[in-house]
Parts: sequence; structure tokens; C-alpha cells
Amino acid sequence: MRGGWVYIMTNRPNGVLYTGVTADIAARATQHRTGQGSGFCRRYGLTRLVYMERHDEIETAILREKAIKAWQREWKIRLIETQNPDWDDLYLRLNA
Repeated sequence: MRGGWVYIMTNRPNGVLYTGVTADIAARATQHRTGQGSGFCRRYGLTRLVYMERHDEIETAILREKAIKAWQREWKIRLIETQNPDWDDLYLRLNA
């Protein structure tokens, strides 16, 4: 089985949050940035990748995504700030 990624998109620091899962983080983040991702991201202008978490198995990533989606907003913010305290756009690091 292929690995997977859990990720969080936003429109600005402490803005609207979207949690997703994908096998190809660079391609999926590009889709969101160009308005070809989810309708939710397109509606709220969520183009900033602020959190990503690699998993060896896509099934594990899917379970983690479901768990994070059920979290309180405060917990998600804490998770983001643990890895990315300045809310930098991690997309810029994907192709570096």
C-alpha cells in the first residue's frame, strides 16, 4: 500500500481550517491553490498549507484525518503551532 498525508489548509493565521488526506501532498496542495481542490477550500480561499503529517499507509492517514476533523478547533490550532508556529505556507517548501 502507498503512504499518505494528512494536511490542514487555511486562508490566514487563525483563519478558516480545512483538514484533508491525500497520497500526493504536492499535487493536492496545488489543486487547492488553483481553485481545483474542494469546494469548501475554494469558497473560503484556503490556499495556505499550514500543516502536513506523513503516514506509511494511506489507511492510517485516513483514520488520522477523521480523528483530527472531530477535534475542537483549539486542538487543531495547537497541532498546527507545534509544527508551524508562524503559520508559514508549507507549500513553498514542497518544491524547494
